[in-house]
Amino acid sequence: MVEKPQNIAKNTTLLTSAYIFQKIFAFVYFTLIARWLGASNIGVYTFAVSFTTILAIFIDFGLANVLIREAAKYKERANKYLNNIISIKLIFSVITYLAAVLIINFLNKGELTLTMVYLAGIAMVLDSFTLCFWAIFRAYQNLKYEAISIVINQVLILIVGLAGILLKFPLYILILALITGSAFSFLYSLILLKVKLHFKFKIEFDKQILKLLLIIAVPFALAGIFTRVYGYIDQVLLSIMVGDKYLGWYAIGYKITYAFQFLPAAFAAAIYPAMSHAFEYNKERLKIIFEKALFLLIISSIPVATGIALLADKIILHLYTVQFEPSILALQIMIFGIIPIFLNYPVGSLLNACNKQTINTINWAIIMVINVILNLILIPMYQHVGASIAALSTLFLLFLMNLLWVPKIIKYDYKYLGLKLLKTIISVAIMSLFVLYLKNQLNYIIVIAIGAIIYIAAMYLMRGFTKDDIKYLIQAVFKKTPYEKELIDNE
Repeated sequence: MVEKPQNIAKNTTLLTSAYIFQKIFAFVYFTLIARWLGASNIGVYTFAVSFTTILAIFIDFGLANVLIREAAKYKERANKYLNNIISIKLIFSVITYLAAVLIINFLNKGELTLTMVYLAGIAMVLDSFTLCFWAIFRAYQNLKYEAISIVINQVLILIVGLAGILLKFPLYILILALITGSAFSFLYSLILLKVKLHFKFKIEFDKQILKLLLIIAVPFALAGIFTRVYGYIDQVLLSIMVGDKYLGWYAIGYKITYAFQFLPAAFAAAIYPAMSHAFEYNKERLKIIFEKALFLLIISSIPVATGIALLADKIILHLYTVQFEPSILALQIMIFGIIPIFLNYPVGSLLNACNKQTINTINWAIIMVINVILNLILIPMYQHVGASIAALSTLFLLFLMNLLWVPKIIKYDYKYLGLKLLKTIISVAIMSLFVLYLKNQLNYIIVIAIGAIIYIAAMYLMRGFTKDDIKYLIQAVFKKTPYEKELIDNE
């Protein structure tokens, strides 16, 4: 059931599209439930999800990534690998779930929070096994079923969650909605493995295989721990240190900021194969790809971040109502995290494509520690605003730490990027003047449209971007890379 090379790009596009759909629907869903439930309730929900998301890495322990790699190399052993991983994960699941129960009770949270965490733990376990089932399909280079699952999963969550809220069910209906989506994905992937790949499931503990897989998994596990703790520890600490209401206010800025993440992620997925190929065969092309990618994300991230910061009050009060007014300042700070989030994608892709992924992992570890320290200092002083400052600071620091390694791989043109950055800043300044003048006179959506037009016009007049830049963007995203063409020609 291995996909032909010419179908791999289509499947990748399909999976990327599914993730974009998921991000958009998840953002709409969160906006609606936050608007209806209020800051404290949305804080309880966010805490339960964040808490179990951190612990989930101790069930998977990086084994899903190992399974993709090893099953792709030795397909005849894929079923045996999966059975051993499932078996060891059963033990990991029990230990992790019990740890979640013990920790949450030690934290002395309320009865509702305890129930939410107990239920979220079920979704955590289901998702961990589903991750391994889809890993097999990825090893076989077939991504379309996973894409379908992602879409249906999100639709089920939205339907069950919104119906539960409208029918005034208890708050834990939101976690039951997650379990519904997780249960579907679990059963769907399990059935497909049996029907499409004819896998047979049984408990296996082959000491030699498990020792090999667990040793290989250690770097993946460490990377997972660093990124999970970094990504969610601020939300857990906010709930513990100052309360769920402040977490609810913080979650708004966090969700809006990360709602845009699918844009650089999709772009990075498109250029990564080209970077990998260029690193092996054409270093000059690698330099050009990196410069163009960084440039395109500079000119897209800075105006978006600035525009949202200027209109934060209008956006918050319209989408989330006056109960989330304290979220405005946190959003104005946090939204500038879009810039390092966007820019770190091509930098991270370059490091990974050039076999420097260890650097990425080390930097994540350093940033995780700094982030925890900053949150412990700033949350007691400034609550959710302090968490936003910590998040923004560490995002920029991570980008700069990764960027320092780029000159050791390629000699990129500082002047070219510096000039583009200067023109972007000038254009954004011009856009900002119009936005500030119009924000109290027109609907903020109209102001966003006008601001975008003014920014694009200013950039074009200053030759901040050209037709060649637009042509490159289209080619990078929609046309086959040389690596993909080579695969198809060899077929």
